[in-house]
Amino acid sequence: MTRQVTLFIFVLSLGFVLGQVSYSIPEEMAKGSLIGNIAHDLGLPIKRLTSGKARIFTRDSDEYVELNRERGVLLVKERIDREALCKQTTPCALHFQIILENPIEFYSVAVQIEDINDNVPTFEKGEVKFKISESANIGATFALERAADLDVGINDLKSYTLKPTDNFALKLNNKVGGNKNVEMVLIKALDREKQEQINLVLTAVDGGEPQMSGTMLIVITVLDINDNAPVFTQQIYKASITENSPAGTIVSAVTASDADYGSNSKIRYSIRNTLDGVRKIFEVNAKNGEVTLIGNTDFEESRNYEIDLQATDEGGLTDSCKLIVDVQDTNDNSPEIKIMSQSTVLTEDSKLSTVVTVISIDDKDSGQNGDVKCFISDNIPFALTSSNNNFYSLITDSELDRELASEYSITVTCSDEGVPSLSSSVTLTLQISDVNDNAPVFERSSYEAYIVENNTPGLSIFIVKATDADWNQNARVSYILEDSSVNGVPVSSYVSVSADSGVIHAVRSFDYEQIKDFQFCIKAQDGGSPPLSSNVTVKMLIQDQNDNPPQVLYPVQTGGSVVAEMVPRSADVGYLVTKVVAVDVDSGQNAWLSYKLQKATDRALFEVGSQNGEIRTIRQVTDKDAVKQRLTVIVEDNGQPSRSATVIVNVAVADSFPEVLSEFTDFPHDKEYNDNLTFYLVLALAVVSFLFITCLVVIISVKIYRWRQSRILYHSNLPVIPYYPPRYSDTLGTGTLPHVYNYEVCRTTDSRKSDNKFGGAGGQNVLIMDPSSTGTMQRIQSEKSILDEPDSPVEVRILQIS
Repeated sequence: MTRQVTLFIFVLSLGFVLGQVSYSIPEEMAKGSLIGNIAHDLGLPIKRLTSGKARIFTRDSDEYVELNRERGVLLVKERIDREALCKQTTPCALHFQIILENPIEFYSVAVQIEDINDNVPTFEKGEVKFKISESANIGATFALERAADLDVGINDLKSYTLKPTDNFALKLNNKVGGNKNVEMVLIKALDREKQEQINLVLTAVDGGEPQMSGTMLIVITVLDINDNAPVFTQQIYKASITENSPAGTIVSAVTASDADYGSNSKIRYSIRNTLDGVRKIFEVNAKNGEVTLIGNTDFEESRNYEIDLQATDEGGLTDSCKLIVDVQDTNDNSPEIKIMSQSTVLTEDSKLSTVVTVISIDDKDSGQNGDVKCFISDNIPFALTSSNNNFYSLITDSELDRELASEYSITVTCSDEGVPSLSSSVTLTLQISDVNDNAPVFERSSYEAYIVENNTPGLSIFIVKATDADWNQNARVSYILEDSSVNGVPVSSYVSVSADSGVIHAVRSFDYEQIKDFQFCIKAQDGGSPPLSSNVTVKMLIQDQNDNPPQVLYPVQTGGSVVAEMVPRSADVGYLVTKVVAVDVDSGQNAWLSYKLQKATDRALFEVGSQNGEIRTIRQVTDKDAVKQRLTVIVEDNGQPSRSATVIVNVAVADSFPEVLSEFTDFPHDKEYNDNLTFYLVLALAVVSFLFITCLVVIISVKIYRWRQSRILYHSNLPVIPYYPPRYSDTLGTGTLPHVYNYEVCRTTDSRKSDNKFGGAGGQNVLIMDPSSTGTMQRIQSEKSILDEPDSPVEVRILQIS
């Protein structure tokens, strides 16, 4: 077997390689026979054939060649009969393409089929009969049927032999197209009396190796005289017909004449073609020579027909001519669109000019009817580019965005240039796959969330929502609390956020009085790779709740001593006795305080300002009024529900301290007892011994101090009234504290409680009473003498001596 390989390779601008390789093989090779090493001839590694999913693409439905990817060779898939494939056409070749993907490449392959001598020359009829007049002239010719050999080239029909050769010899005449007319020539006059019938054998021999031959029996009946043969007016006739013309169409007419007279001049016309199928398409009227169409003519199958016509007279004399019928093309074939390679999914970040699909266009018509142009719809990010050999590539010509269009239905329409134009279309569906190119976006640029203090830990406070325009995993949003601190404490100890839902939960119970608001950031992150994220600021505002009762700052409530405010009996109406000072650590209306007089020894003597807490007289103090006045004032806030505090104010209506002392010594004194009597007995024994010695010293000191104080007090003409320092002022009547106050409380020794001091800048006239005290009043002076500074505050302490 001789195999020829020709390789042509050139590069297209579309991004894939097109090459051509040619092989030559004989027909009738066994199935699986090797045609050629396509990988070697194309210079491709075998791995490329496998990874590129190499395959054969052919426009014809029959596939005679198969590709072995593992070996990189072309093999015979089906038995190839050159005569069935190409008939008499030479050269005969199979054309197909090798397609590879990733990247897309294709190569054109031509396999030339060489003829072998596998067909015997054949006559259509095994026997032909002639009636020849005995008066036939020497040299008279008789046309014989040509043998047909389906082989071509040297295997085609080469020669004829005629035996015996007593009366006739064989004559071959070359005709237009290379065919030979076989004629039998009379070389010796016939004698009907000697031989009425002559049998000859015509043998057709081809030029193959080994030679093959076919025979036909010629039976000659010698007739009486007919010495003129029919003669055609032309040896070659020409006609044309449009393809797909209806049956019955007259193609042409041939005419022959016979110089004989009578029955010997009657001519019959016939078609001499044998094996080429002409008789199935055309017929000739035996009487008038009209050639009529009886079958279908297809320009794509055959562009012309050669009809061999014969005229025969009654004496058996014949003449022959040829009618050449040209078939004219009509636009009767729509373009055929075949998809060679197609990508169904394309990522949205694909580069420009990415090849999506390669299609092949074929129109069997010719000329203008076979010129095809293809186009796609507008307003899509794709373009259709063409190359040679009617191949088109669908490529991207602008950026893709899955969020704008996730799928494209692309209709490719191909139209020819015929009149009327015929077209075909195919719809390609292309999915755009997502890439993570969109960050999550919050519904707002910032958020404010509110929560009432004293909440339950774990309470859902608020929800943030972010959306991602991507798809699937790339659009899955997770919420993350960004690290930060609030007053030095990690924000994660205040709030938490659900990663899936974005719900913000309180981690602890909030106290408005400790923290009123704070800010933190939440990050929304998608599930792409790499992930994209965005942040949003959330401001958390703590709302106040009325959870704190008012706190009374003045007068100070002591456990063992009694604080009394002194009111002189000469006080007029509206005399300011004292002021109840209270605060509420809540805010807003929860901190608005009001004051009410709940109980009083004499309600007709005192009133309390509802807004400022000032206790004033509402009538003139008389001598009949009791020295000891006890007022119970309730301080109430404006919250819902409201909270309150109660303070007891003791008022002494008197002009002198001795009078006050005599009245307040019987106030009840609260005592605290411990159940552990043993502990107190032991403690008492130790303390009593210490106190006995201490008291002796103290009694002596007190006696001397009291004597001196009494002299100063009684010799001064100063009234004993409460003194309010200059800084004591009511702010807008709201009952708020003044800037600074100074309080001191001295308890008795048996109260077992430490002394309390409230530091401040100024003093105030305060009478501190201990109901159980039996000692005398003492007065403590400042560094300067009270006589020298009449405006200085006087502080009075009552000390209990056990």
